[in-house]
Amino acid sequence: MEIVMFGGSFNPPHRGHRAAALAAAKALKPDRLLIVPDHLPPHKELAAGSPTPEQRLALCRAGFSGIPGAEISDLELRRGGTSYTADTLRALSAEYPGAALTLLVGTDMLLTLDQWREPEFLLKTARIRAFPRELDDRAALEAKAAALRERFGADVALIDMKPLPASSTDVRAALAAGEGVELLTDRVYAAIVRERLYNVKLNLPWLRKKAYAMLKPKRIPHVVGCEYEAVSLARRWGADEFDAAVAAILHDCTKKLSREEQLRLCAQYGVEPDEIERNNEKLLHAKTGAAVARARFGVSEAVAEAIRWHTTGKADMTLLEKVIYLADYIEPTRDFPGVERLRALAYEDLDAALCLGLEMSDAEVRGYGNEPHPNSAAALAFLRRTRGAEEPT
Repeated sequence: MEIVMFGGSFNPPHRGHRAAALAAAKALKPDRLLIVPDHLPPHKELAAGSPTPEQRLALCRAGFSGIPGAEISDLELRRGGTSYTADTLRALSAEYPGAALTLLVGTDMLLTLDQWREPEFLLKTARIRAFPRELDDRAALEAKAAALRERFGADVALIDMKPLPASSTDVRAALAAGEGVELLTDRVYAAIVRERLYNVKLNLPWLRKKAYAMLKPKRIPHVVGCEYEAVSLARRWGADEFDAAVAAILHDCTKKLSREEQLRLCAQYGVEPDEIERNNEKLLHAKTGAAVARARFGVSEAVAEAIRWHTTGKADMTLLEKVIYLADYIEPTRDFPGVERLRALAYEDLDAALCLGLEMSDAEVRGYGNEPHPNSAAALAFLRRTRGAEEPT
């Protein structure tokens, strides 16, 4: 049996890691390709705010999925303490007697390998296969491999692959700036977003792609317009423009679902709709949309609440909630009597526009012979009470 071990912090696992594992699988065709995230790396400290070991293990499962022979091992995580490769090789030798062991390392690891703990044991126990991390690494790798062969009699060779330059340090910095999507597989990025790891700031192009895929095609122009209007209103009234964009992009993310599908989401996420919402998917989608935005996209509570109240409104709404409610109402594709007046008012007096919008909605609902939702009635009553004589007509 041939076992290749690829260890590291994988904090997070990026496309460079995956490219190396794919190249090793193709070149070496091992029986097992063990991806081994370390508990505590001996050569550096884990960055402050790093995910838990369990979270890094889950990220590895996402990042290396689909690679022939690849398995994610928690051997070093279970062992705890500092993760010395010599200890791991001993454990593998005991678990798989007679197996041929190969250690897969990148440029920085190979160049310092003779400084690791028990280098003689490492180089006697396992073959070393190295991959370049940068385009100009090959000469340094060849020289180091020759030196290790001469000094230790080691079996050291290079894997022929085109490097994909990336470092976990750079990836973490990019994630916090709303970038770095292209450096990760989609599954890894989605997991990072979902768990709110690395101070990630949502990448809006990625979010749009995900959100639009959840919509009926005819609804996409409305969501595009809502984002434009929400950002414009946020800029005018001093709300957070990024939060406004995120809330607008996701506000209708469950809109196309049937009532039964939305009720299943309610059960899944512990959402408790009232009786009116339970029988009206148009109202229900605001609650389920907020739940999905939290669970799948890791949005802030402020954004989730803006999604939650974008349909009915409520008494004493936050600035962001007002912005999203009105953006949904007046975005450029909307065309109904009075919309131009409402649009103009939204940039002159936000509360007056909100009050007018609620009054227009109230009249429309009553025109169909229905009673407005109690939250809508409460929102309108609150605004009328607080605005007093300034109430719009």
